[in-house]
Amino acid sequence: MSARIKSLLPRVKANLILQHDEDDELLSGYIAAAIDYAESYQKVKYGRKNLPPITEQAILLLVTHFYESRDGSTGGFFSDKTDAARQTMDTVNMLLRMNKSWEV
Repeated sequence: MSARIKSLLPRVKANLILQHDEDDELLSGYIAAAIDYAESYQKVKYGRKNLPPITEQAILLLVTHFYESRDGSTGGFFSDKTDAARQTMDTVNMLLRMNKSWEV
């Protein structure tokens, strides 16, 4: 597990209100995917650089969405809202746009 994933895992678990370690491997995979998504969207490779707070918040939101929707539903508190997944991604993308490199 990378240092970045290790540092984000406690924040993700706190955000999800998880007090067990059974899903740490699953969450680590979601964190890696969310970081990859953020870097691809922003056209930035963070490497050892600190994540900007807005980007980190977007990653937390995306990991929470992945975890709560892992069965393919909208999941979590929004299970009765059919557009919850779209709304989540709109919010994540809005946050990531704030630190996006617009150079190609």
